[in-house]
Amino acid sequence: MHLRHRHSWNLSPSQAIAHQKEMSAEVVSDRPIDLGRVRLVAGVDVSVKNGHSQAAVVVVTYPDFQPVETVLATMQTPFPYIPGLLSFREGPVLEKAFEKLLNEPDVFLFDGMGIAHPRRIGIASHMGLWLDRPTIGCGKTLLCGRYEALAEEKGASAPLVDKGEPIGVALRTRTAKNPMFISPGHLADISSAAALVLQCSPKYRLPEPIRLAHNAAGNFAP
Repeated sequence: MHLRHRHSWNLSPSQAIAHQKEMSAEVVSDRPIDLGRVRLVAGVDVSVKNGHSQAAVVVVTYPDFQPVETVLATMQTPFPYIPGLLSFREGPVLEKAFEKLLNEPDVFLFDGMGIAHPRRIGIASHMGLWLDRPTIGCGKTLLCGRYEALAEEKGASAPLVDKGEPIGVALRTRTAKNPMFISPGHLADISSAAALVLQCSPKYRLPEPIRLAHNAAGNFAP
């Protein structure tokens, strides 16, 4: 799959933040995804063990989630763990994995944030600029913003707001389980992102494409 290579990964934390501030202006987070045209969805995750990272991208059919393609890439982890800079830790190995893809998914679901990020450019937004495809951030824990209490049943949601700006939703993808934090990455909007994630979560808290990618990424011994 062709990527738009945007910058070197050999950056200091301060250089990484500067790049985030520049690239955040390019993120498109108000464009609805045409869910009726979605046929292939990719789940994206990275596992880190003993200083090595393995990325997995699992492409499935939509809406029945039949696996079409799984690609893996492994390398030494090049960047320290710093909150808000996840994409610089996981981006290099994800780039290697994306380049192996034979299929071109209509949408990518990331285990991480989209614009629900202090600088509005989490990993789904950052890598969305490289992929030039609709991307959605699916965070398991809150990085920034506030939301009101939401009902316990599956499908309940509440706006996620930071400094008066809507940045996503807290979405209950399974009854009585903690919500997921869904936000547009790039070439998506809040409403269609949340709708697609809910449709991709028929049984588990994690959307099925991400669950498959999570299992694949964690299956390695560095």
